[in-house]
Amino acid sequence: MRIYIASDHVGLTHKAEIVRRLKESGHEVVDCGAYEYKEDDDYPDFMSKVAREVSQNPEHLRGVVLGGGGQGEAMVCNRFRKVRAAVYYGAKKTINEEDDVIKLAREHNNANVLAIGARFITVEEALDAVNRFLDTPFTEEPRHVRRIAKIDRLHE
Repeated sequence: MRIYIASDHVGLTHKAEIVRRLKESGHEVVDCGAYEYKEDDDYPDFMSKVAREVSQNPEHLRGVVLGGGGQGEAMVCNRFRKVRAAVYYGAKKTINEEDDVIKLAREHNNANVLAIGARFITVEEALDAVNRFLDTPFTEEPRHVRRIAKIDRLHE
């Protein structure tokens, strides 16, 4: 699978390890920056590159973006048509153990970009999140397809 990935300075270390491990697993990974630590970099510069690519083929491409909290990174990505970015920063505790925010984002919302809050989770936790994101298919249940179509029409 082709995966586009980007981070700002906060997520740089996480990104480097995720890129390495994804390539080892046989994925094609396209690094959209940042490429070096610059404390005053602007995350929209990097996240928009990922979102632009994913928006071109939203059903077959995936994106991973990393920043301090993941929220701003997701906001940038969600500005692009047919990009559905879900935020993850380690919220694993739920009322029902089978509820997993990443699993639900893929199964119900067909999320195609995962935004990770690097300040809140370790590299290993981030890698686990990315793997769950990539391994979980969209259910294609009619109610979910209908809801995603409504989201897509908001851009028209």
